[in-house]
Amino acid sequence: METSIRQLPDLPLRGLTAFPEMLIHFDVGRVMSIKALESAMKDGQMIFLTAQKDLKTDIPESSGLYEVGTVCKVKQILRMPGDNIRVLVEGQMRARALEFIESGDNCLFARIELLEDQETTTATRRIQALVRTVQEHFEQYADLAPRLSNDVIMAVAEGGRPGYLADFIVQNINVDFDVKQEILEELNVVRRLMMVVRLLSDENEILRIESDIQDQLKNQLDKNQREYYLREQIKVIQTELGEQDVVAECAEYRDRIDTMELPEEASERLHKEVDRLEKMSSMSAEAGVVRTYLETVLELPWNHSTKDKADLVRAKKVLDHDHYGLDKVKERILEFLAVKALAPEVKGQVLCLVGPPGVGKTSIARSVAEAMGRKYARISLGGVRDEADIRGHRKTYIGSMPGRIMAGLRQAGTQNPLLLLDEIDKMGNDFRGDPASAMLEVLDTEQNIAFRDHYIELPFDLSNVLFVTTANDLGTVPRPLLDRMEVIELSSYTEEEKLQIAKRHLLPKQLKKHGLAKTNLSISDSMLREVITGYTREAGVRRLEQVLAKLCRKAAKLIADGEGKRLSVTAKNLEDLLGVKRYKKDQYGKHDEVGIVNGLAWTSVGGEMLQVEVAAVQGSGKIEITGNLGNVMQESAKAAVTFVRSRAKELEIDPMFYKNVDLHIHFPEAAIPKDGPSAGVTMATAIISALTGAPVRHDVAMTGEVTLRGRVLAIGGLKEKTMAAFRAGMHTVIIPYENKPDLNEIEPVVRENLRFVPAEHMDLVMETALDLAHRNPPRFVAADEPRAGANIPPKPEENKRISIQ
Repeated sequence: METSIRQLPDLPLRGLTAFPEMLIHFDVGRVMSIKALESAMKDGQMIFLTAQKDLKTDIPESSGLYEVGTVCKVKQILRMPGDNIRVLVEGQMRARALEFIESGDNCLFARIELLEDQETTTATRRIQALVRTVQEHFEQYADLAPRLSNDVIMAVAEGGRPGYLADFIVQNINVDFDVKQEILEELNVVRRLMMVVRLLSDENEILRIESDIQDQLKNQLDKNQREYYLREQIKVIQTELGEQDVVAECAEYRDRIDTMELPEEASERLHKEVDRLEKMSSMSAEAGVVRTYLETVLELPWNHSTKDKADLVRAKKVLDHDHYGLDKVKERILEFLAVKALAPEVKGQVLCLVGPPGVGKTSIARSVAEAMGRKYARISLGGVRDEADIRGHRKTYIGSMPGRIMAGLRQAGTQNPLLLLDEIDKMGNDFRGDPASAMLEVLDTEQNIAFRDHYIELPFDLSNVLFVTTANDLGTVPRPLLDRMEVIELSSYTEEEKLQIAKRHLLPKQLKKHGLAKTNLSISDSMLREVITGYTREAGVRRLEQVLAKLCRKAAKLIADGEGKRLSVTAKNLEDLLGVKRYKKDQYGKHDEVGIVNGLAWTSVGGEMLQVEVAAVQGSGKIEITGNLGNVMQESAKAAVTFVRSRAKELEIDPMFYKNVDLHIHFPEAAIPKDGPSAGVTMATAIISALTGAPVRHDVAMTGEVTLRGRVLAIGGLKEKTMAAFRAGMHTVIIPYENKPDLNEIEPVVRENLRFVPAEHMDLVMETALDLAHRNPPRFVAADEPRAGANIPPKPEENKRISIQ
């Protein structure tokens, strides 16, 4: 510098301190600062930089500026967007402002005095020691301070002039500007180094304390932070998989519980389960159990129900459209609907449809649900042996689930559906419990108002459910369970009913199923009758539907092969299409014969004619009973023999026949098991005919149980038995007198074509069936000697299977 005192433009700095021999850049935006730069650029680019004491002051006065500053040379001026200017300056020397002068153009000038560093030769070793100390402290500072440039560290390590080193360190460490101002004002190099040492010591201590605090916080929060990160990762994964986190899932469960307006007990229990789920890990096995339980319970139709349709005309139309016949069932359903219309508060009832297979028990239930406007669900009980299938499993077991009743309600989606309990007579029991006993509460309208499933563990009202059960045989249904049901019997279809069902339902259904139009298959009523009698022998129509499906397949093949567009079923091609007839028409005797009586039997496929043959030969009084008979039937035969013995005098037969005549009682078709007491009258009549030689009228059939005194007791299955007699061409049917009221239940066509003889005693049976006026007492010969008139034509074999009860 030419002189030690000169006048330079002054630029006040806010929060910055400029040191000699250092480069510093800053932004300029104030008018006085811009004017100072312009003046400096006109006069050798020299400017005086001093810090202002109050950073908030926009236009500082002379008293608000520090006196000691740095004379700098402007190296670069860069105009920034807007009114700001970025300036790069290089410090030259320390200086003290002797006076601040304000010019008229808002530019501030300072009369300055240049300052020199004060160095003493006597303190050389002390200065060297201080320099090393400063370097060591700065090295520690560099280890503790973040984001410190490697160039700064290397520059400090290289050393240099003591005063410059002190200025360089203070310029590059993060301390307040007023601290830097104190060091700038210190001219003595030794004291300046000592101030830097103290400053670095304080800063290192502060940084160590900060590091310790950070370590402590890190140790305290490390576990929670790690779990937080893992949870966040799980959330991201669940979000990618479309899943929800546990908190959101529990909130959704609570909203669903509150929205459904459940009973207080159920709501409280479910809220507890949600609270448990919220405390569990979402990946735990127990959480999966609770989640499944909540989903199952919330899917139950607690408050969802349908309104019953009380339109009886519509209901009758639906029932008639879906089923032909079944008048008793339809009438009962319409009665039920009428009661519901007049008394909606009447709880659900239990109907039991009993009948042979294929008569429409299952399908009628679906039609009832449609007629009533209720949801429908079917529960198959065939083969169920575990009580848990009805009541459910405890949810503590792996793989537990609610019982079939709750599952049916979930499937239906309402609390008042029609539940069909199919094949209720096929339930069994073993060491796992008796499901029939579990059904007692389900079907009791007084108890099922609070039915508790083992899995749900909450009371559910089943009293609004209409239960419809089906069974083939009520003999296997426990009596307490049967008492809870109203039994409606569905008898086997007559030939005329099968014809109408085939025309109205089965044939159109199979044509549609096979993609055929009505014109593609032609079959007359007479051919349908041939199909019914020659290829099916059943109570229902399942086999008939299979035969019609076969005809449809034949028609489809004919059309697909291009051989024609219409298949007509005639008497000539019937056997070509369906094969040889499986069933021949029963050929019963056309003449009165001795020892052969037409009996009637009930089977699972309807009624059947069953002839009984009795042969009397000389012997030692043995009674042979053949035909695969059960114990009840064998005992009935013995009772018939005893009755004949008691009436030997009136019948004019040898009272000692039980000692010197062997009786052989035979029921044809021995491959088929037979049992039941209702053949007692038939066997007694056959025995009397064989012993007296009186022929039995061939157009008379009979049924009834006989006692030792000759009373005729009531039997079951009268409708089916009389239908069999009608099909066989009988004219007269002898029935027990106690079954006389049952005549109102049989088909009108049967009542019109048969003569019924209600009998209380065997005397009337003998009078009706035996032609005692033309009796020809037999001459008993050896068993191997042929007897005139004893040869009875064998009955043609038929491909049928019946189970007589």
